[in-house]
Amino acid sequence: MKEAIVQPDLKVNIIDSEIPIPKDDEVVVKVVVSGSNPKDWKLPQWYDKAHNPGDDIAGVVHQVGRNVYEFKPGDRVAAFHEFMKPGGSFAEYAVSPAHTTFHIPKHTSFEEAAALPLAAMTAALGLYQRLEGLPLPWHPTTKPTPLIIYGAATAVGAYAIKLAQLSNIHPLICIAGRGIPFVESLINPAKGDVILDYRSGDSKLVSDLKTAVDKAEIGGKVQYAFDAVSEHGSSRNICQVLDHQTGQITRVLPLDEKDQGDIPGSVRQSMTNVFAVQPDADQQQFQKETGSKTGNTEFGYVMFRFFGRGLAEGWFRGHPTEVVPGGLGGISGALRNLKEGKASAVKYVFRLEETEGVERYRTN
Repeated sequence: MKEAIVQPDLKVNIIDSEIPIPKDDEVVVKVVVSGSNPKDWKLPQWYDKAHNPGDDIAGVVHQVGRNVYEFKPGDRVAAFHEFMKPGGSFAEYAVSPAHTTFHIPKHTSFEEAAALPLAAMTAALGLYQRLEGLPLPWHPTTKPTPLIIYGAATAVGAYAIKLAQLSNIHPLICIAGRGIPFVESLINPAKGDVILDYRSGDSKLVSDLKTAVDKAEIGGKVQYAFDAVSEHGSSRNICQVLDHQTGQITRVLPLDEKDQGDIPGSVRQSMTNVFAVQPDADQQQFQKETGSKTGNTEFGYVMFRFFGRGLAEGWFRGHPTEVVPGGLGGISGALRNLKEGKASAVKYVFRLEETEGVERYRTN
């Protein structure tokens, strides 16, 4: 099979590799479309390691391990590949744990499905496992529950909005830039949702945040914030309005050292790392304290199937996509665009059959 190996300088070598064989609890998928994420350029550079970093899979089941009971060859699926392991999605065949694999309906395109796994799960994990007290989508709140979402046009931020809508979390105070028109299509102004533009600078943004909080008729307090950017002072800006007694903020990247002194010690901070749902992830603290056998892994299992049901019934959709020409041959340029911040309100995806040397194939 053809497989793309991303070098630390973001050059890509397309090599011939063996089709992977699933372990007992794994699924091997014939990849129709692979998604991409900012981590796909970051990890080869951070670890100075050439590898196949793709994690978002959409395609057809090729083979399953002996313990797998939910899937069979020919099933249409999307899946989340296990971090830094062989069998990434930048290849004709990829590997995923069975619990991070889910069925997709026939009316959902592989392009849409490839935009889901990592980003949608990051949003779900941040909202419901890291920010303590937010209601799950199947038990929506009936009380005003303000939430700040910084980076609302990113895939993670947009999925956070979609999930918050299902949980009836409002008002949403969303922060975006070029993607504001897209974010407008996701929010509900009738329930107090607003969008603020960060491009006028930090001082103006903080002023706008304070005005939005004052106008929201929520007692001037915001308890929850999801920082889907986690760079360039985003958390610092949020904490100018986050309640210093009960406030919680979760980020997708570690806090910059220069910002650490600007985050009140009383604000509960957490980091949302999507790889927490994977098999070898560390246990949550409550599991260690209580001996519970369930945690993030089981949460991931449930939520991936929740996404699949939402796709089937029409109340959950993927992020907008842009098909990068050339299949695996287009990865290098796409990762450079991601690094340079050129993508806004869109996910880059790659059709494997457009790769030179890959035969066109039919899917069900």
